[in-house]
Amino acid sequence: RKAKAKSEGRLRGIGVSCYIEACGIAPSKAVGSLGAGVGLWESAEVRVNPVGTIEVLTGSHSHGQGHETAFAQLVADRLGISINQVQIVHGDTDKVQFGMGTYGSRSAAVGLTAILKAMEKVEAKAKKIAAHQLEASEADIVIEGGEFKVTGTDKKIALPMVALAAYTAHNLPDGMEPGLKESAFYDPSNFTFPAGSYICELEVDPGTGKTSFVNFVAADDFGRLINPMIVEGQVHGGLAQGIGQALLEHAVYDGNGQPVTASFMDYAMPRADDLPSFKLSHTTTLCPGNPLGVKGCGEAGAIGSSAAVINAITDAIGNNALEMPATPDRVWRAMQG
Repeated sequence: RKAKAKSEGRLRGIGVSCYIEACGIAPSKAVGSLGAGVGLWESAEVRVNPVGTIEVLTGSHSHGQGHETAFAQLVADRLGISINQVQIVHGDTDKVQFGMGTYGSRSAAVGLTAILKAMEKVEAKAKKIAAHQLEASEADIVIEGGEFKVTGTDKKIALPMVALAAYTAHNLPDGMEPGLKESAFYDPSNFTFPAGSYICELEVDPGTGKTSFVNFVAADDFGRLINPMIVEGQVHGGLAQGIGQALLEHAVYDGNGQPVTASFMDYAMPRADDLPSFKLSHTTTLCPGNPLGVKGCGEAGAIGSSAAVINAITDAIGNNALEMPATPDRVWRAMQG
């Protein structure tokens, strides 16, 4: 392909970039040893209302990552109920207990695991109530399709009835506190370590230095994927950011130190027609540091893509002396060098 492009007056190159990232920031002991003034656990509270709807309060915060979907999926899937019965509450300091927020691709690995821990407490209490109501052994209770069933029998009770029993408190096991809501704090044993390999194939116009994408492949390992579509969107956004850094984005200052790219009218942000179509794939290696087996995916695209693009350009022009952003002018000058 390279020879064919050259015969047609274009320079083709291929670039490979492999990365591994430490994210899902925590455990608290580790960051404390580095001088952090806070712990980096996460908190959650799961409230099952008397009618069986569920309110999840999380210290993690969504600003476009789709937590409202992924977090609700986990809860709905465990209980076998509709996702519409689950409400995610974040960012409301009138309601939410202490939380450490969203950064470093920690929302699922730390925040969602805190929700899982609170869910396990809720399920344990709900099973006790169901077993008492059904006059069965707690060990025989399973949760399926929004119902608490006695294994091997047709005896069952729906989640709303269990919740109502918890709040009316007319017939609870001796010594049990009324209500059905639980909280949890989760501090992981380690960071998560997503990894991947990116390959970029592109062509350079030797007359202008302009680059054109031919292929872009991203292969990542994010552990278990809670919502593959959301993960794909995160990777696409990261790729756009990394490609923008490689080719376009530049903070420029004049001789007096004043920024001349101080607004988006002057700062070259990537647009849709600056980007190629992406081919994504995933390998799944479960993370041992959290019970969900998840790893972070937020920064991956931005980590791997810039290097892959620059490697492809330098391969095409045969000169490694190329600074980012690789604008047509810089690429053209590198070719002359």
